[in-house]
This record gives sequence, C-alpha cells and structure tokens, in this order.
Amino acid sequence: MKGRVVLLDQVAGRKAAALMVDGRLEELAIDPPEGAAPAPGAILRAVCDRPLKGQGGMILKLPGGAGFLRQGKGLSPGQPLLVQVTGLGEGGKATPVNTRLLFKSRYAIVTPDAPGLNIARSIRDEAERDRLLELAHEAMAGAPKSHGLILRSASDGEDAEALADDIAEMRALADAVLGDVEGDPELLLDAPDAHLLAWRDWSVPDPDEVLDHPGCLAELGALEAVDALLSPGLRLPGGATAMIEPTSALVAVDVNTGPDTSLAAGLKANLALARELPRQLRLRGLAGQITLDVAPMPKKDRRGFEDALRRAFRGDATDTVLAGWTPLGHFELQRKRDRWPLTELWPK
Repeated sequence: MKGRVVLLDQVAGRKAAALMVDGRLEELAIDPPEGAAPAPGAILRAVCDRPLKGQGGMILKLPGGAGFLRQGKGLSPGQPLLVQVTGLGEGGKATPVNTRLLFKSRYAIVTPDAPGLNIARSIRDEAERDRLLELAHEAMAGAPKSHGLILRSASDGEDAEALADDIAEMRALADAVLGDVEGDPELLLDAPDAHLLAWRDWSVPDPDEVLDHPGCLAELGALEAVDALLSPGLRLPGGATAMIEPTSALVAVDVNTGPDTSLAAGLKANLALARELPRQLRLRGLAGQITLDVAPMPKKDRRGFEDALRRAFRGDATDTVLAGWTPLGHFELQRKRDRWPLTELWPK
C-alpha cells in the first residue's frame, strides 16, 4: 500500500502500533510486558537515597527499583522530588532520570522551570509562526512564569481551538503533577502506550490512513517485517549483507560485500549500510555502544562514509554520537537507550 499508513493492533494482548511508508516498516511501538520498569517519558515521585561521591550524582528510590540522577548537587537523602524517566536501566542498572519535566502531547509541550514560548523550527512561514505565537500567548495566560511552551511541528496549520485545547490539557496535567511532590516513591504519570505514542509522534506529515482493526499488522506486512528484524541478517542493495548482533557489551555490525568483486564494492556496501543503519537500530531497539566492522575500503573513502552516516542520523529522534574510527579500522557510535529491545518486547 502506498503512502503513510498507521496500524493500531495488539500483539499477545499488548497494544502495538506500526508506521508503514510505501509498504515499508518505518516505526514500531509495542507496550512492554506487565511489571516492566517505567519507560522513558514516565513521571515519578522519587526519594533521594544516597549521593555518588566523586560523580555528583544521586541514587534515588523509585517505585519498584532504583533511579540515577546525574545532577544531584544540593539534594539530601530522604528528600522527595519529581523526576522523568529518560532512558532504560538494562541489566539491573538504575533507571536514568532527570528533573526537567516535559508534558508532551501531539501539538504542545509544557515545560516547567524552562520559561519561554517557542515554535518548532520546521515551521518556517512567518505568518504562521506569528499566528501560533499569538495563540501561545493567549493559551498560557495566567500560567506560572516559570512555565514554558513549545508548539510542535504538527501545530502547523492546525485549528486554533484544537491547539488551545491541547495546551490547556497539558497545563492542567502539569499543575496536577507538580502539586504532588510529597510522599513515598510513586508513579504519577505513565509513559504513553503504543497507540497514544503513534497518535502523538507519528503525525508529521499526517498519515494517509489509520487502520485499527484486529489483524491489520499482518494484513499490511508489518509482522513479516518484524520477523526479518528478529534475525541478525540484513540484505543491503547491490547484494551486500550485514549482521547486526547485540552482545552484553556492545552491538556488533559486520558489513560484507557479497558477490560484488569490484574495487568499489567495499565503499558501496558501507554506504548502503550507513543509509539503512538508523532505521535498523530504531526498529530493533538497539542502543549503547555500537561497533561497525565495515567492509574493506581505502582510507580516502572514510570521509564520505562518515558524511553518509551523519546525514542518515540527522533526522533520527534518538541521540546518537558518531565517536569515530578505532586503530583496528572499526567505526564506533554511542546511542541513547530510549526504547526496549525488540527481542524483549516481542512474544516468544
């Protein structure tokens, strides 16, 4: 099926959503199993437990586990505070959190303790920016001076009433949560489920169709695409292949040229991998340290490969650092852990 199609379905009794673009899987979201640690975006009341000497951080008590706050200066054990989950604490590690809360919806993000009215940079029409800024001023009238607002890309051209309602809902939510600081560790606002996340974050551009009947994931090929993602093998254009294999220490990516024996075979395979890598890591839910064992190519071609990687990750929502080359000729990346690995979410 051509165009952008959002699929809302269930997998093993848990909500699942997929974004298909011209028949190819581009985004995937699945609710974690019951009892899993809070996902990124959840807001909790935490209690300070103990400082990490020499690091400036603080270990926090969270409901059902421990959290790690990087900036713990001025905090003392026993002090309650509100935090938002920013990543996943895998392998028994503490869940990373911060105190910069974001109340995020489809059109608006309310930002306590980060004042200012901001319009998404992607909205470039000056008349539209002026309209949105005026609407933002009206909608935030009477809010605490410490509150800020960001109008997201989806606001472009949207009806004023819908925008005002969205902002009002986020303001009310922020006020309710910020007024609930005192007490024991507690989950105050859960992370969005798969269907809500799809509605909130897959709206630019608007989908051509939204399907929500049971079985739609299978009907449009999403389940078949997931089956391929559960295998380490990846076919690349031109006959090249790659193996993407997570280990306990890192994610290893091995690039092979396949049947191509030309002098440029290595460069072509590596460029094909560079273009596809963000999508593969996103859909597979892989992050942390990533080491690329690229196909053989002249050192003079490394710059072109780096440029291709940089372009590919430019539009990716997950923070990714291109660390550079190792003495053995591997290329390393560091990627934020902000979603569950697909192998942990998908029913066995």
